[in-house]
Amino acid sequence: MTDSIMSKAATMEIPINSNGDTGTLPEDDSLEQDLQQVMVSGPNLNETSIVSGGYGGTAEGIIPTSSIKGPAVRYNPEFNKRIPVTGLGSNMHHSSSSSSMSADDATRGVAVEKIESVKKWGMNTYKCTKQMISERFGRGSRTVDLELEAQIEVLRDTKRKYQNVLRLARALTNHFYNMVQTQHALGDTFADLSQKSPELRDEFGYNAETQKLLCKNGETLLGAINFFVSSINTLVNKTMEDTLMTIKMYENARLEFDAYRADLEELSMGPRDAVTMARIDAAQQQYQVHKEKYERLRSDVTIKLKFLEENKVKVMHKQLLLFHNAISAYFAGNQQQLEQTLKQFNIKLKPPGADKPSWLEEQ
Repeated sequence: MTDSIMSKAATMEIPINSNGDTGTLPEDDSLEQDLQQVMVSGPNLNETSIVSGGYGGTAEGIIPTSSIKGPAVRYNPEFNKRIPVTGLGSNMHHSSSSSSMSADDATRGVAVEKIESVKKWGMNTYKCTKQMISERFGRGSRTVDLELEAQIEVLRDTKRKYQNVLRLARALTNHFYNMVQTQHALGDTFADLSQKSPELRDEFGYNAETQKLLCKNGETLLGAINFFVSSINTLVNKTMEDTLMTIKMYENARLEFDAYRADLEELSMGPRDAVTMARIDAAQQQYQVHKEKYERLRSDVTIKLKFLEENKVKVMHKQLLLFHNAISAYFAGNQQQLEQTLKQFNIKLKPPGADKPSWLEEQ
């Protein structure tokens, strides 16, 4: 009976649904019952063997599946394929472990780098503070470049004086702007009265024309003064300030250089054992590094002071000539000379009222 059933099964297809259950064959109910009997009485799937011969072959051709080494597979009924699944979990676990170890190493490296940076900063701050206190109380020595120090002091004094010139020029601009606005309003008032007072029409008309002319010349002079103020502001708050920032860096480098120099001198006067010699070598290296930094910044300051002096003379020569010619032409009533002065220095006038501060700035 078994042979007859297997011969039927070999010539017919058995549909299997997505759950792996056998489908129904309405064409042959007896075949379905026989197949169910074979499946119930068949071998256990956990102990399935591979038969090299026929179904009823000898045991010599049977290979137990438990002896086969290989990845487990998952059956996909939709595509009729077997997909290996063994080893994916272990590979993913190994990959995640490697990535987590790499992240830990990177974090540890950053932390160590930050600690070393803070340590160096702390030692440098301690040495510089110690040197500063020693200089304040007259117990420490400092490196002094007398010629350069004198030039730096002259620059600081010059900046203070130019800041005062800038403050006064801005005050003059504000006062003169208010005067021009008053003249403009007065001219409009005279012109209105000349229309409403026939008996004084000529007198009011003359004064209205005079005030309008003064207002026009005043706006021209304001353009020259504003250009003067802008140039002085650039010279003081940008060019001089840039040089003073370099001087500040130079002074900090000088303090560090003296601090490490004093540290090296202190170590050189102590005992000469192995530990001390190693510290002296390290201090010598630090001293050399800060010496080169100090000398480089000193050279930068010298060059910037030289160029600043040349630029200051050039700028102030032009601006003082402009200021003198514009003021003289305005108070002499020479409108043509005043306009010619602005053309000479390539100054373009702004529209009337452009320099007036907003109501927020006036608060």
